[in-house]
Amino acid sequence: MTNSSDQPCITPIDRLQTIHIPIESGLISLRGLSPKRLRFELEYGLERGSTDNSFLFADFENAKTPCDQAILIHPPGATYADVFIPALKDALPKGIIKLLVVVGHVNPNRVSMLRQLTEAYPQIELISSNPGAKLLKELWVNQKPNRSKSSEDKIHPSLPALPKIKIIKQEEELPTNQKYKLRLLPAPSPRWPGGLLAFEEHLGLLMSDKFFSAHLCTRDWAEANPSSTEEERRHFYDCLMAPMSSQVASIVNKLEELDIQSIAPGHGPAIDTSWRSLLNDYQRWSEGQQRANMRVILLFASAYGNTAAIADALANGVSRTGIQVEILNCEFISPNDLMKHIRKADAYLIGSPTLGGHAPTPIVSALGTLLAEGDRNKPVGVFGSYGWSGEAVDLLEQKLRDGGFKFGFQTIKIKFSPDPKMVKTIEETGTIFGRNLLTTQQRRQRRTTEGMIASRSNPAILALGRIVGSLCILTSRKKQAEGTLSGAMVASWISQASFAPPGISIAVAKDRAVENLLHKDDRFALNILAAGRHNKLMKQFLHPFPPGADRFSGLKLDLSPNGQPLLPDALAWLEGSVKQRMECSDHWLIYAEINYGKVLDNDGVTAVHQRKTGANY
Repeated sequence: MTNSSDQPCITPIDRLQTIHIPIESGLISLRGLSPKRLRFELEYGLERGSTDNSFLFADFENAKTPCDQAILIHPPGATYADVFIPALKDALPKGIIKLLVVVGHVNPNRVSMLRQLTEAYPQIELISSNPGAKLLKELWVNQKPNRSKSSEDKIHPSLPALPKIKIIKQEEELPTNQKYKLRLLPAPSPRWPGGLLAFEEHLGLLMSDKFFSAHLCTRDWAEANPSSTEEERRHFYDCLMAPMSSQVASIVNKLEELDIQSIAPGHGPAIDTSWRSLLNDYQRWSEGQQRANMRVILLFASAYGNTAAIADALANGVSRTGIQVEILNCEFISPNDLMKHIRKADAYLIGSPTLGGHAPTPIVSALGTLLAEGDRNKPVGVFGSYGWSGEAVDLLEQKLRDGGFKFGFQTIKIKFSPDPKMVKTIEETGTIFGRNLLTTQQRRQRRTTEGMIASRSNPAILALGRIVGSLCILTSRKKQAEGTLSGAMVASWISQASFAPPGISIAVAKDRAVENLLHKDDRFALNILAAGRHNKLMKQFLHPFPPGADRFSGLKLDLSPNGQPLLPDALAWLEGSVKQRMECSDHWLIYAEINYGKVLDNDGVTAVHQRKTGANY
């Protein structure tokens, strides 16, 4: 297999492109390149662009003679239509009779692309899983709402007829005209119930669609080494895979049985040499999620992806606190399974779009089960998106209030899709929801056990508390095309980590709101506080902030050379850029190189944090 087609995207591209990457005779990858964030969804938050990878099996060597068929695996969404369809036409042999299209997952954006492919190639046949076929039939005649429409769900007047669909109910071989042997493997999950993976046995190539993806714009066919994409793959997992960790682990177990040589995901470069360690990572991350002591179930349905984006952000925020979130798609879960999940949960989240002024029937049914089986002593949260009215969200809230449920946060009701600032606010809402659950659990434990007291009196824990650290305020501000995100936290677990270049290490708890502004290459400022005048600043940043609140409200600020917030009353400041992140149980250890700094008070003394125990801050 080829290692790369072109050079990496060293020179940034300023528009969408689709390139051809030859893999073997009769097989090419059509890679869509996006230099910028395509969507507001959480998984694009690192803002390193993305790729959308498709795979075309055809007899390219006899391009001038009629060809029976070509097979297209995992076409992109309509975002790429203007550059993908010409690239596909250029790649296909002349006189193609039939185009078989394997649809890995189904959403409105992909259905829009399939409509356009149908217009370009009338002799098209779609291949999907059984749930995927159901979604295709539902979405084919529906037009996604936008701000210029007066209704949420309109019938498009000039749609092509839905092509023939071949349904894959279980693992099945798909014949080709060449040496290749394709196996199709259904991989349903709550987020992608129509999931369908493809495996080519001759090359050992797994075309894994969403699994093992990373949002990163690159022309390289495969990653240079595991560390080159490690952060992007972990970010993708945390955003989308973690809330369905049990299903993910089950699918990865089945993939272990394949004779894999290379994995080509739907987004990002292929994994040629380290695919085994990546499978192990997915298993390890999933097992970590399932070991959590508390569980929140998240019930949702999402017609156009907007409600799912809210669900992802909420789930990510709750997961930061170490609580397992189990996401359940109400359209594809049996009543008995739903009942079992509700009975085992410690809290409930439920979200719905509004379609034609109503909640989808599966959500109404799930609401009934929650009202019948849910524990009123456990908190609930309601969320949803809408185009014009939003009655579905109001219905969920009213029914649960009338049913005696206590709400963990104010209902989230968003018109159309959340922007990046709102996504961050929703994440913070989920984190506060999770912290409150943990606080309630700890109070119960104190009443029933002396476990906490024993932990605090452990000699090693007491000795650990004698390590002191400088009291600092970490601040960060990140500009985006859609606005500016900012955050701050009190920090004392800080140490110098290198001389040349000068660097520091900072431990950041996973549930800190500022953590998602501290990824590789992000910048921040460390404001080192002065003893004797640190209390006012500590008070400002230690009190709880509501989700989305401005951490710097009412403060006079200066700016570092790269625009990071500086506190004039600090003793000194440093500006750093993140170079590495290491996961350390409930914290991330951040290593950053120092770019700038200044002492503001030569006579001052650094404020330090004295602790009696290592069991807390």
